Amino acid sequence: MAPENLARAQQTDQSRLNPDRLFPAELATRTLARALYETVCDLPIISPHGHTDPRWYAENEAFPDPAQLFITPDHYVFRMLCSQGVSLDDLGVPRADGSRKETDGRKIWRIFAENFHLFRGTPSRMWLDHSFEHVFGWTKKISAETADESYDHIADCLTRPEFRPRALFERFNIEAIATTESALDDLKWHQQIRDSGWSGKVVTAYRPDAVIDPEFEGFAANIEQLGEISGEAATTWAGYLAAHRDRRAYFKDFGATSSDHGHPTARTENLSQSEAEALFQKALKGACSAEEADAFRGHMLTEMAQMSLDDGLVLQIHPGSFRNHNGPVLTDFGRDKGFDIPTRTDYVRALKPLLDAVGMEKGLSVIAFTLDETSYARELAPLAGAYPALKLGPAWWFYDSPEGMRRFREATTETAGFYNTVGFNDDTRAFCSIPARHDVARRVDCAYLATLVITGRLDEDEAFEVAHDLAYRLAKQAYRL
Repeated sequence: MAPENLARAQQTDQSRLNPDRLFPAELATRTLARALYETVCDLPIISPHGHTDPRWYAENEAFPDPAQLFITPDHYVFRMLCSQGVSLDDLGVPRADGSRKETDGRKIWRIFAENFHLFRGTPSRMWLDHSFEHVFGWTKKISAETADESYDHIADCLTRPEFRPRALFERFNIEAIATTESALDDLKWHQQIRDSGWSGKVVTAYRPDAVIDPEFEGFAANIEQLGEISGEAATTWAGYLAAHRDRRAYFKDFGATSSDHGHPTARTENLSQSEAEALFQKALKGACSAEEADAFRGHMLTEMAQMSLDDGLVLQIHPGSFRNHNGPVLTDFGRDKGFDIPTRTDYVRALKPLLDAVGMEKGLSVIAFTLDETSYARELAPLAGAYPALKLGPAWWFYDSPEGMRRFREATTETAGFYNTVGFNDDTRAFCSIPARHDVARRVDCAYLATLVITGRLDEDEAFEVAHDLAYRLAKQAYRL
């Protein structure tokens, strides 16, 4: 059976997904939004930044069970359950040492199903419903009553070859996907993908936070390791920069087209080399103040941008998250366990040193994301609407939602236009949510474009062209994929 017909054949109930979901209520606008969407809904997926595990594609083993596919890797899911008092241990979330207190997938799934009402009205609910129906052919409501039946249905699917990672990758029509690895990663899974001869395009992205952020745990030891794997004297300033160049080249050999930087603030600096070296030596000794650590991170963004002029990597800045806000959870479970909280972020002053240095470089691509929506119209759109090097990343993380995407377009288009943005990226660890997230983005953008046409602000033929650009071309172009 052809993959595109698989989910349809498995359905036992009528579809629960409204075919006009996220389109405007007004008939003429909805009709045009639907027409626009029909031209882009089946375009290939460009997923230029995300956190799926390259090991999945390398080994191509069956996913262990529904809980380990939908719950334990997805902080959107387990953070909501945690907010209602469900223990991360009971959800099988791995602890910092890699151990898991609960390993019974069925028990975890029952907790999830009993609490599925918590996701009402959230984007997670849309992604889950889309994944259940379109990927697994499950169209009943998830609830305590259907917990075991839904678990068994999905678990049975996972035993079949057509639900292995590579088969799903191809079925999802993913043209290219970027995972994200630490600068210290040996990229062995990417090597295994390459050696396998599989044609799926899975590339890496260079994430150097562990060797750029003086406040990152084990910073000095990380620098020692950086030196060992690069063959450079990384505890000297010159050797440290050379080590980054070496690792960037190594990542490029595995398809990397971007670097990614998750800093607390958007601060950039352009220090003299002597000032930067002095800060670096303080960082190695663990003697930096919080202000000095922020200054060093800021300077390294400018250094990374300068390196991008040489090697062509796109520079992504993901600031504005108070990461790992819950101290006990960080201690017990490690980083990235649902307690990253948005903060206010300045861009106008923060980005000025970097933009003074490289902002007018046409060959450089700096993509700025935000978790502070108030900065879109006031700061980010005007900046991207002026500097050739700067582009706006899509609505991200807490605003990767229908309302967030709509507000993003409304706040940025009149100043930055469409072509100083970079389409959509899904930024997810939840593999089966990738087509769902792209579907949401395409629907929201088509609804917005239809509104512009109906209100006389965009020609209809232009809307069809822009819809294609937002769904496909801009991401492919911006990330050089």
